[in-house]
Formats: sequence, structure tokens, C-alpha cells
Amino acid sequence: MENEITIKRFTDLRRELGYTQAEFAELLGVSNTTADIERGRTKLSGKVVAALLKQFKVNPLWLYGESEQQYIEASNTSVIPKVVTVDSSDRENMVLVNAKAAAGYPQNIHDTSWYRQLPAFDLPIPEFRNATYRGFQVEGDSMLPNLRPGEWVLAKAVEDLEDINTNKIYVIVLQDSVMVKKIERPPNSHKILLISLNESYPPYEIEPHQVQELWQVSSKITFGVDATTENGLLRQLQQSMEELKKQLRA
Repeated sequence: MENEITIKRFTDLRRELGYTQAEFAELLGVSNTTADIERGRTKLSGKVVAALLKQFKVNPLWLYGESEQQYIEASNTSVIPKVVTVDSSDRENMVLVNAKAAAGYPQNIHDTSWYRQLPAFDLPIPEFRNATYRGFQVEGDSMLPNLRPGEWVLAKAVEDLEDINTNKIYVIVLQDSVMVKKIERPPNSHKILLISLNESYPPYEIEPHQVQELWQVSSKITFGVDATTENGLLRQLQQSMEELKKQLRA
């Protein structure tokens, strides 16, 4: 007979994660349902404990009642860019991901050839040196008033989820979408809250392992309504750069 703490913690965990007994069984590679484990008829196998650790970062010691720390810290979740692009001189450049490209970004995140079809440029400004940056187009109005639909954010790659700053805005690449949000880590929880600045959008809760890449927004580019094409965007960027260079020389 499994000890009562383990059965209770296993059952509470399933409910907390929002799965039925059948769904949880399928996720953990158990046949049909977790009902027998939860009734104490079937022992919790090492395979199930390993699956809980791998998929949800559940601390095995917590499961057996030997620790109060339910989750193992998610700092080993890699959120660094999967592909870095360079120009003809082998200098890293900044890829621009427009709203249309963002729809396919999560699925193509490891595909170097996919990135080559996106426009890219180099920013000759000290702030953009010695780090990986990427440009993302803002879609929707969830970050109003700070970010308007169609604007662009330039964002710096974040290496670790532990480096999150609650005062910053981030581009979060999940398994199926790209979002621009603020991030909070609620106390006593391993989950992550994605928060919109527009209060008509409720916070969105995710698991750390759902994050593929994380980018911290450092600046934004805003345009008139006529600059809707990539060429228009790049032309305006070049003009802005020329103006910046003139100011620097002056």
C-alpha cells in the first residue's frame, strides 16, 4: 500500500494541473486511468515519478512526503535563441519577425533556412552590440497604451527564466504562439503569469516548460499608417539610422 501522503499529493497534483484521471494517465504513460493509483491499489512506479519530474518539474521528494518544495526550480529550462543569424561578414544581425511570420515562428524555431527568408539588418549603435536582438511586430491591442498594433519591438535574448524583471515587457515564444506581455512569478508557485497592460485582457498562466524562447523588449519602432510593407519598414529604418548617425556626428 502506497503511503497516504503520496496518494494525496499525487491526486492533488492532478487536480491542480487540471487533468482528468484518463488524461493524466495518458500523459504519464499509465494504462487507461490513474484511479487505481489514487485509490492506493497500484503503487506509484518509478516511470510515473520520472514522467512527473520531466514534464512538470515535480520534486520526487515532495511526492513521497520528504520535502515541502513541490517543484524543482525551472532554471534549467533553456530559453536562449535556437538560431542566431549572421550577415555576410559573419556579424550577428537582427531578424525582423512580422505578424504573419510570427504565426509560423514556433514551428520553425530550429529551421535555419526559414530565418533566411526574413528581412534582417544591423544596428550600428553601441546599445545593440554584444547581445542577440530580434525585432517582432506587435499584433492586437493587449499591450495598449504602451504598444500599438502594428508597431515593432526590438528585444534582447534572455538566457534564463530566473532573469525575469517584473517591470519589463517580454516577447514570449510558446509552443504554438508568440506573445508580447509582462511577466510575473507568483510566490509559492512554479507557474508563470503573462500579463497584458490592457486591463480588458485577463492574465494568462503557463508552465515554465512551455516557453521556447524569451526576449526582453528594449525599444520600439513606431511608424505612420503607410509603412505597412517590409520594404517600407526597412526604408524607414535606414532613414532613422541616417538621422541618428548625423546626430552622433554633430
